[in-house]
Amino acid sequence: MELITWYLEQGDVAQVRPGREPAVPVEVRRAELPSPELNRFLYTAVGGDWFWTDRLAWAWPQWQDWLSAPGVETWVASVRGTPAGYAELDGRRPGEVEIAYFGLLPQFAGQGIGGHLLTEVLRRAWDLAGRWPHQTAISRVWVHTCSLDGPAALANYRARGLTVYRTEVTSAADGAAAPGPWPGAQRPATGA
Repeated sequence: MELITWYLEQGDVAQVRPGREPAVPVEVRRAELPSPELNRFLYTAVGGDWFWTDRLAWAWPQWQDWLSAPGVETWVASVRGTPAGYAELDGRRPGEVEIAYFGLLPQFAGQGIGGHLLTEVLRRAWDLAGRWPHQTAISRVWVHTCSLDGPAALANYRARGLTVYRTEVTSAADGAAAPGPWPGAQRPATGA
């Protein structure tokens, strides 16, 4: 099976193109206190259908170390108090911010929440300069996605003003099932 990975970037906050208003009221807030339990929940709830597996084996201390690192921030979108999606910003490298993880829980797709959340996250990424001592100026915000991610991911990134600067094609294991949010969850298919 062929796996395509796209790397996208912005070079200026003026390139952010806002998403449409969501169909429902959405609150986007930073999770200011490092919480391995919260981030692992978001990681598996969002990424379970899209083969996000690189952090499944992380122990609590690994999550804590990652979330406590200067420049790492988690932003959560909520609908009526329920987490609908999230993003992790990795601003550990001076001058740049990576959107390390981004996505929605399946039941919130198709309501304009993803475009709205990405707009807010991009603005927060550009605003990272000055919030951490090592970030005096941001010159680039970037993200990568692949053909195993949600079908709207690449289009959402492009619609918000990110442009592809590199594409990689590799081979991936064929026929493996996505892990889902937890073993045995038996969540209904998301239509992907």
